[in-house]
Amino acid sequence: MAKAKAAPAVQTGEAVSIARPNLNEVDFHVVGSAPYVQHKFSQKARTQMLQKQQAGSTARGKKTHEARDIEAEYAAAMHVDYQGNPGIPAPAFRSAMISACRLVGFQMTKAKLSVFVLSDMLDVDDGTPLVPIIGEPEMHQASVRLESGVASVAIRPMWRKWSATVRVRYDADQFTMQDVCNLMMRAGQQVGIGEGRPDSKKSHGMGWGTFDIVEG
Repeated sequence: MAKAKAAPAVQTGEAVSIARPNLNEVDFHVVGSAPYVQHKFSQKARTQMLQKQQAGSTARGKKTHEARDIEAEYAAAMHVDYQGNPGIPAPAFRSAMISACRLVGFQMTKAKLSVFVLSDMLDVDDGTPLVPIIGEPEMHQASVRLESGVASVAIRPMWRKWSATVRVRYDADQFTMQDVCNLMMRAGQQVGIGEGRPDSKKSHGMGWGTFDIVEG
């Protein structure tokens, strides 16, 4: 019978030194270089999905098609706070910055722990953190193909001209302020935010959602 290996000796008395978080903040005033298109998953869609799942098999064969309310769809596709002010999801900017790390060889897993976008308001329905957007939206209609293969028309808000102030908190032990600025520039010019952005997971994008940083 083989002799069991002895457990490794436990080192004691070794001091562990962990530095406190070194977090800094910087504000970026960004201006859209292309239209920004938003498509929020509406409260109505969430409710209908939940009701269908709760109904189970009894829901089969009882599907009805209601007439579309275009104005209601347009309003439901927009992120707004409790006062009705529109905003851009703060995670959209953060995700764009993390995605841009692929271009410069920085580990995305570390970036997730190193850059954060602060919000100034919350979505009235689902509490999504929002960054206020400056600009006037308009109704945009686009031909799309659903996952079922059926052709349809998507109703979404579009801001042809827009700007926003994005507040970024970052780990200064991982990034310098210039690093964060360059990362935000790449996020705006190469990744984008919202529907039809260059970094869209489902397509090559429409070239929407790109932005530039206003110097100073």
